[in-house]
Amino acid sequence: MRDGALLSIDGLCVAYDGSNALNGVSLQICKGELICVIGANGAGKTSLIRSIAGIVPSSAGVVKMNGVDITGMPPWEICERGIAQVAEGRQIFGSLSVEENLLLGAALKRAKTTQLETLDVVYRLFERLRERRRQLAGTLSGGEQQMLAIGRAMMAKPEIVMFDEPSIGLSPALTDVMFGVVRSLHEQGITVLLVEQNVAKSLALSNRGYVLENGSIVLHGPSGELLSNAEIQRAYLGM
Repeated sequence: MRDGALLSIDGLCVAYDGSNALNGVSLQICKGELICVIGANGAGKTSLIRSIAGIVPSSAGVVKMNGVDITGMPPWEICERGIAQVAEGRQIFGSLSVEENLLLGAALKRAKTTQLETLDVVYRLFERLRERRRQLAGTLSGGEQQMLAIGRAMMAKPEIVMFDEPSIGLSPALTDVMFGVVRSLHEQGITVLLVEQNVAKSLALSNRGYVLENGSIVLHGPSGELLSNAEIQRAYLGM
């Protein structure tokens, strides 16, 4: 256990229909870090994010935010504690405008009083969203929808943002843009938990990494060491 961890997970287990998706996962992320969790499809990455967010229940284990046990709390209360999620598939509201989607992200007590200031910050980061603020979100391109999902998470004034497979469905050029945005958020002081299949880019961007296989953490350490690990190179980088 790391002292002063912003987010601490100890022995987390998640099961679906009697089949284990997570088997005693433990990890910590300190304030200001950018941590990645890498692994193949079906490794349990999305289950990890959704369990932290309170969307799926855990069968065992403890999740703490700033030392407070948030295990079993409803998702909205976890958001109020300062955890925001950029979900896989974006999950925007297509029938609402871009700006309406963004303002929904600021519906929390922690964010509502500063929503206009935060909105300006989001628009400065994503000028495309400012240009399309009156446009229906469902008419945006895939890359623009990902910008919107990230912007909506920022509107919640989070201490930590969890990204669940943010590069899925994006072109290589837009994937580079997306990773640049993640880097920018981190440079602004936001703690980041990045769950991603793009192993090379994730390890190049992050401070530390965890490797998840079949619901268990099998390797963790500084990202540079993982990137040069022969087993990682063989299994995930085709080297």
